[in-house]
Amino acid sequence: MGVEVVVEGLTKSFGKQTIWRDVTLTLPPGEVSVMLGPSGTGKSVFLKSLVGLLKPEQGKIVINGVDLVRCSEHKLYEIRKLFGVLFQDGALFGSMNLFDNVAFPLREHTRKTEAEVRRIVLEKMEMVGLVGAEKKLPGEISGGMRKRAGLARALVLDPEIILCDEPDSGLDPVRTAYLSQLLIDLNAQIDATILIVTHNITVARTVPDNLGMLFRRELVMFGPREVLLTSDEPVVEQFLNGRRIGPIGMSEEKDQATMAAELAHREAGHADGPPDEDVRGVVPQLEPTPGLPPRGAVRRRKDRVMSILHTLPPEAQEGIIASLTPDEQRHYRVLAGAGDRTGPITADPITPSPWPRQGGVL
Repeated sequence: MGVEVVVEGLTKSFGKQTIWRDVTLTLPPGEVSVMLGPSGTGKSVFLKSLVGLLKPEQGKIVINGVDLVRCSEHKLYEIRKLFGVLFQDGALFGSMNLFDNVAFPLREHTRKTEAEVRRIVLEKMEMVGLVGAEKKLPGEISGGMRKRAGLARALVLDPEIILCDEPDSGLDPVRTAYLSQLLIDLNAQIDATILIVTHNITVARTVPDNLGMLFRRELVMFGPREVLLTSDEPVVEQFLNGRRIGPIGMSEEKDQATMAAELAHREAGHADGPPDEDVRGVVPQLEPTPGLPPRGAVRRRKDRVMSILHTLPPEAQEGIIASLTPDEQRHYRVLAGAGDRTGPITADPITPSPWPRQGGVL
């Protein structure tokens, strides 16, 4: 299973410009997480910091007991072997065919024979649907194929952590849907810890187990998908609905006066689109392709969500409970010691919640 990534109090600046400060979160092992945020909020900088390509000024990044911010170059080199990275453009070598591009990390970092290299490369290319394209050059294939080739290359060293920097950039909605399904299928097969940076609302709502949001140089929220999809945090709600009204502006964040004027305008009946455009709620998550094993991450995440359910607002509780299947409702009743009674779980905020707090990250 993938490894846990613990980030504590991380701050990164370029000169006098602070990119983000005091970022604290935990990427749960074997789960898929997404980091959201408007353009220019430092999402790609965060990925590069996690893998040690950039060094934060403060804080910790702890993986397998090693702090990547303060460890030696030798330790950093060893920890980097746990990572596979999919860059925005695939970062393929234009003069190499796809086979040689995917094989490059194996030839560079291992002493495997060419027979072993060929077996591994073909296995990973099959996983991403590129069998038969081994001899093609990057310039001869579509953007979607280049993304998949970049993903195959990220997988050849069997990483426990996969970082994807805007994997949907430059792709049409259909290819984005295929790539989203591919990432879910990979997680089902190898149970790796995956972090995706994206602007895509559909990806954010349907793919990850956990969601995070960077804004105004801070991490606004990070937690299970159910918590953020039902959140009334203004910037999270605005982003996930793709609305103009909210803290996010065109070139920079809005001041309080602008936000107040927008709110008054909306309350006067001049809404930003019809009321039924609000899509806040727990939408179904992508499932692995039939024939693949179920994702262990789903049960781990739902167990964590139910352990903190009583701490959430009533509306969020109701949305989360409504998203459970009847079998899941029975399962959590038994865990809570309520027995396998019939009838729906209720989220009455007046009565104590039957869900015990068991710890874990929000």
